Amino acid sequence: MSGHSKWATIKHKKGALDAKRGKLFTKLIKELTVAARMGGGDPGGNPRLRNAIADAKNQSMPNDTIHRAVKRGTGEIEGAAYEEVMYEGTGPAGTLFLVEGMTDNRNRTVAEIRKIFERHSGLLGGAGAAGWAFDRKGLVSTGKDATEDQLMEVAVGAGAEDYQDAGDEWQLTTRPEALNAVVEALEKAGVKPKSSGLAYVPKIKKPLTGRDAQVALNLVEALDDHDDVQNVYADFDISDEELAALVGVE
Repeated sequence: MSGHSKWATIKHKKGALDAKRGKLFTKLIKELTVAARMGGGDPGGNPRLRNAIADAKNQSMPNDTIHRAVKRGTGEIEGAAYEEVMYEGTGPAGTLFLVEGMTDNRNRTVAEIRKIFERHSGLLGGAGAAGWAFDRKGLVSTGKDATEDQLMEVAVGAGAEDYQDAGDEWQLTTRPEALNAVVEALEKAGVKPKSSGLAYVPKIKKPLTGRDAQVALNLVEALDDHDDVQNVYADFDISDEELAALVGVE
């Protein structure tokens, strides 16, 4: 759930993401539960829940599992009470990290996240340590069945700020308040988004190579593996050639 990135694509080629389906379902269930608790169980009037349901269905989550998660959020059935948390920290070579999480035990989670940072040449900071380096944006990904003309006419026309070719998909950015309008416009045009939601986008990306790149990737993966972490955002960039060499993928 680290957002869409080049290293996530390469990990998928190696089969690593498929092996983590159980962890992915756990993260999706937490998002469904919290979205329903905060905005109600009707996706028609709760855009965050609507996006969470779409993401869960895109990952082939059974409908019964989705419905139970929503009911836990609305209080119709009992379940853990999760709260949203945000952690800010630094990684190798001055890289900055934002970590979004959901937990039923703040003290346990912050202690474990701190240890992860320390084990990977990083440091967990206080509020404001990294957030200044990111902008809040809406992110939408679609398959390549959508044409560039459609993106220009439909998505940009509905408020998308930019789009880029990300290999096997298109990635669009929007202002936060325009996210739902862009998603609805795409759907009306017959383009089904693969995922959509709010995210943090780095204002400037720091290029990394060699050991710094490897350590930063390891930190991202360790954070993402934690059960209480929903999304990891970082301000570093690694070239395709460097990334392929690091993970051993052609």
